Amino acid sequence: MSQNSAIEWTESTWNPVTGCTKISDGCFNCYAARMAHRLKAMGSAHYKNGFKLTVHRDSLALPLNWKKPQIIFVNSMSDLFHKDVPSAFIQDMFAVMKNAYWHKFQILTKRSERLLCMSKELTWADNILMGVTIENEKHLYRLAHLKKTGAKTKFLSLEPLIGPLPNLTLKGINWVIVGGESGPGARPIEKAWVDSINNKCFKNKVPFFFKQWGGINKKKAGRSLDGKTYSQKPEVLTVP
Repeated sequence: MSQNSAIEWTESTWNPVTGCTKISDGCFNCYAARMAHRLKAMGSAHYKNGFKLTVHRDSLALPLNWKKPQIIFVNSMSDLFHKDVPSAFIQDMFAVMKNAYWHKFQILTKRSERLLCMSKELTWADNILMGVTIENEKHLYRLAHLKKTGAKTKFLSLEPLIGPLPNLTLKGINWVIVGGESGPGARPIEKAWVDSINNKCFKNKVPFFFKQWGGINKKKAGRSLDGKTYSQKPEVLTVP
């Protein structure tokens, strides 16, 4: 577990699973893969396999020992619903999240098919936020899968946004995060795409969080949109 995460929309990370495999357009310049290889080179025990999917049962109970309430991004270095993560382990993680009721947990997946298949087998506690990543129109089907799950709070991570989303519908969605791709080979984001999503959020009263413009130097590009910083969050993350 890592406190003081650099990810703008969370506070901490918890990685009982590390490593993944690329499955869609948004994976092309995966930041987690770059970081995993760097951590392996530094001798980090949890990354001795690099970016090969690895389950860390010794990390399973960590949130129960962390007494200060935190907003926790689950598996920032993997995808919980990867086909190689045992279903029993996913269920164990959900049990931990339910029992660590003083925290808020944020889960993101690109593997919405498995998420939907497992939804009825999981305990959707109020402190678990479930989201899907959608990078362009081709992967909008993940939204339909998310809406059919039993998650109480549903959110979207439209990052890296590499194409417009004209058919995006936000009924049943509680939060939207938007961000451009960053790092080597970053693909450009267009302001018109961001404005369109922001307008839809405004019309549907959905909290809008603009994470970054991205690019090679994301700090220089910043996260201001028309001179304003958008850091809106759903009520579940703002109420003590």
